[in-house]
Amino acid sequence: MLNYTKSFAKRLQKFDKTMKNLQKNPKNQPSSHRFGKNLPKSTQASPSKRQQSNPHPKQSADVAISNFNQVNFLTVTDNQAGQRIDNFLLARLKGLPRSHLYKLIRADEVRINGKRCKPHDKLDVGDVVRIAPIRLSVREEVIISDSFAKGLMARIIHEDDGLIVLNKPSGMAVHGGSGESFGVIEAMRQATGKKYLELVHRIDKDTSGLLLIAKKRSTLKHLQEQFRQKTIHKQYLCLVTGYVKADSQVIDVSLLRYTLANSERRVKVAKVGTAHGEEVAKASLTRIKVLARFELDDQPVSLVLAMPATGRTHQIRVHMAHIGHALLGDDKYQLNTSAPQVKRLCLHAWQLSLAPMMDDDQVCDRPQQFVAPLPQDFCDLLPELARQSLAG
Repeated sequence: MLNYTKSFAKRLQKFDKTMKNLQKNPKNQPSSHRFGKNLPKSTQASPSKRQQSNPHPKQSADVAISNFNQVNFLTVTDNQAGQRIDNFLLARLKGLPRSHLYKLIRADEVRINGKRCKPHDKLDVGDVVRIAPIRLSVREEVIISDSFAKGLMARIIHEDDGLIVLNKPSGMAVHGGSGESFGVIEAMRQATGKKYLELVHRIDKDTSGLLLIAKKRSTLKHLQEQFRQKTIHKQYLCLVTGYVKADSQVIDVSLLRYTLANSERRVKVAKVGTAHGEEVAKASLTRIKVLARFELDDQPVSLVLAMPATGRTHQIRVHMAHIGHALLGDDKYQLNTSAPQVKRLCLHAWQLSLAPMMDDDQVCDRPQQFVAPLPQDFCDLLPELARQSLAG
């Protein structure tokens, strides 16, 4: 009896000690899923309203994101249908450099319908875009001088209710980011006072010439569809090294985009389907016609009309370099050290033709052909005969 009492006392002390520890550390208490199965419903803990509700509700992509510190789920509407995911994100992540945006996509921080995506993937109505929490740098509001605004407005070749056709200057990016505090689109929004202005397409920073800017969502969708259907035709003027032998030819070689260690983008010729990271070589075609051959600084050069049938990054520049006639002023693809030294990239978006289009269920009377005069710094490089042929 005595031994039993001592044994029981020790067990009782151990039990008391265990209970005191549990009171001090509630986390150590047995979980309900192990010990609470048979408890009456009234004694079981019911989930809170916060647990019952979706902590990250979906919202329409038409509504601006209010909190970037949380996961956001944006539902695509008719207004975004057909947009590439990178363009969709650029319009909503103001202040995020373009290079960082692509890193987000590569790091799986952005998903479409729960699946990984690539920058060129296009959105459909009803798609849900998941955006992980992002810390955005605060970009100061673009402030341009009155003289700069007037100069930019003077470059408008055509304007109507839905469209602005601008003769973009060389050296100005089409949008801010990647080291650019602002670009054409931000400056035009301030110069015109219009909040809704969107780029229909892009041209390189150092390329001058025609740029389409939509003033209405319907116009943007119609023109982007024309680009997809290849019913918009563009003609570029370029000045290249050497005498191009054939008066006309077709350059049909696929192109592959890749990124240097410093995050700078480059393009090279590659067999179609060749992969580099997430990029894949795509079919690319450019038709060219030689307009003039002459000497500049005692070096042979050719004035070429380039007509791209596809719209790949740096397409004309890489295609011309591929056939041995790189563009003058091209700091990326011009490897000829004896080439004439010029102060700009000799590439100008000269002419553009549109297919007839409807606007608000009415046939739009917008002109179908636009021409951007050759800039003076480009014109000065040409002989008088070549200038006259372009003017005619």
